[in-house]
Amino acid sequence: MNADTPLIELKDVSRVYGKGQAAVCALSHINLSIARGNFAAVMGPSGSGKSTCMNILGCLDTPSSGAYLFEGVSVGELSRDQRAMLRRHYLGFVFQGFNLLNRTSALENVELPLIYRGVPASERRIRALNALAAVGLNGWESHTPGELSGGQQQRVAIARAIVTDPKVLLADEPTGNLDSARSREVMELLTAFNRDRGITIVMVTHEPDMAAYSRSRIQFKDGRID
Repeated sequence: MNADTPLIELKDVSRVYGKGQAAVCALSHINLSIARGNFAAVMGPSGSGKSTCMNILGCLDTPSSGAYLFEGVSVGELSRDQRAMLRRHYLGFVFQGFNLLNRTSALENVELPLIYRGVPASERRIRALNALAAVGLNGWESHTPGELSGGQQQRVAIARAIVTDPKVLLADEPTGNLDSARSREVMELLTAFNRDRGITIVMVTHEPDMAAYSRSRIQFKDGRID
């Protein structure tokens, strides 16, 4: 593969929900290219198409037309199982609501993606411990989400996202439920993983001060890139 090939590329992508008079166009002829190692902030008002775009990038949705290329491979030509493998092996996800299992320890939450990948228990534990240490949660491994602050819960979520060494981290409003101090801590973590591990980050945010941590910005408006 050519080193100049974008890691992520959308070519004339549209996404329409419904049919006929009930049809809603969430994305209209989007062209987008994200290079390896970039930290891109995706911005725009509610309903602008940014979340739909992120769902397509995360293989959680598919375009109605156009092509999504990942490392030059057309994702639309992959089978359902192949797309699941792409999610599992190349992508990490961080959500506004943390999406942790409430009755499960921080360590077990972080191990979860490795279970899906069939990693042996002893290796899972080591990798999960290392991931929690990387987000500053040494000593918190046995705590459940209810015993952690919002900022700590998001750190667990980030550890879970990076434990598989993904090529891309997709973050959807990762600071949306946090105060300004915890938001800065989370953004500094994401910046460090981008800088030190070369993880490409695509982050949806409506906050300009959070977007300021990124290297590039993608502005959505009415289903198009503005």
